[in-house]
Amino acid sequence: MKILVIQQKMIGDVLTSTIICEALKKEYPKATIDYLVNSSTKPVIQENPFFDHIIEFKNEYRDSKKEFYSFLKEIKKTKYDLVIDAYGKLESNLISYFSKAPKKVSFYKWYTRFLYPKVIYRKAAPITNASIAIENRLRLVYEEDKITSNLIRPKIFLSEEERNTSKSYLKDNGITSEIPLIMISVLGSEIRKTLPFDYMAKVINEIVATMNANILFNYIPSQEKDAKAIYDLTTKNTQNHIHFNVFGKSLREFIAILSHCDVLIGNEGGAVNMAKALDKPTFTIFSPWIIKKDWNMFEDGVKHDSVHLYDFKPELYGDKTPKEMKNKALELYKSFSTDLIIPSLRSYLNHLKF
Repeated sequence: MKILVIQQKMIGDVLTSTIICEALKKEYPKATIDYLVNSSTKPVIQENPFFDHIIEFKNEYRDSKKEFYSFLKEIKKTKYDLVIDAYGKLESNLISYFSKAPKKVSFYKWYTRFLYPKVIYRKAAPITNASIAIENRLRLVYEEDKITSNLIRPKIFLSEEERNTSKSYLKDNGITSEIPLIMISVLGSEIRKTLPFDYMAKVINEIVATMNANILFNYIPSQEKDAKAIYDLTTKNTQNHIHFNVFGKSLREFIAILSHCDVLIGNEGGAVNMAKALDKPTFTIFSPWIIKKDWNMFEDGVKHDSVHLYDFKPELYGDKTPKEMKNKALELYKSFSTDLIIPSLRSYLNHLKF
């Protein structure tokens, strides 16, 4: 049996959708499972044993209709028996169609209903603390009455060499396991998912004031200017705890470094999902327009906790849609002051055991 799972989104979505592959591997242990993802997200799923091949969707397939058509013909040649399309956009619709697989599953959309013999209706409310993101993906594999008994956590797999190399890198920079190591997700994937810089600086000051810890920033070279701006807003004492120049120069290097951290704190996004997949504690600050119940995966208020503006000021939301709130994200952030965030953060840190 040959199965294709499609998820062409961002890092967090691709990592989370590995649970579809894991579920399929349990249901069809002898099947060959291919996982189709954007090339840029490949590092987060390397070494994963729950699929057999990574199929890269390259940028050139978007830039050239000829290249995309050649790719579609290769998909057709593979002769898949089952396609699970967790993406559900035009590209994956075409991939699903060209696969000619007799069984195709995707989420319900009225305008693509004819492409998929089986469609799954997303639920709006979670039935466990796994989050909507987890539960709806599992619905692509399991019947409704099997969801709660088959919950799966996304996982990241690193080689021993990767772990040892990153450990040596930290040691060479004066960072050892004797003092807690905290990774800060200082920047979101966009400005509307990023806590204002001065607010984030106050959050980091609070962490250092609460506990003696080494601090790392999660950023990529192109974000260095913004990360440095946040660093400059922290106090001199806090800066003595921040190892600003210690960071992963690639996604895989970041993951390896994160595997040695004791906790991740900061903006919701891919970094939080990766920390959870490495079984690291997390304290997440949600953007005001993101629906918390969709992405607060396995939150228990102890190991994994979070804050959202809606928790404190629901009157700001009314009956507005997420899209409407997204357009007001920067304005809403002004109401998400550190006076709301820090008490919850302080409580979380005081109860966290390293």
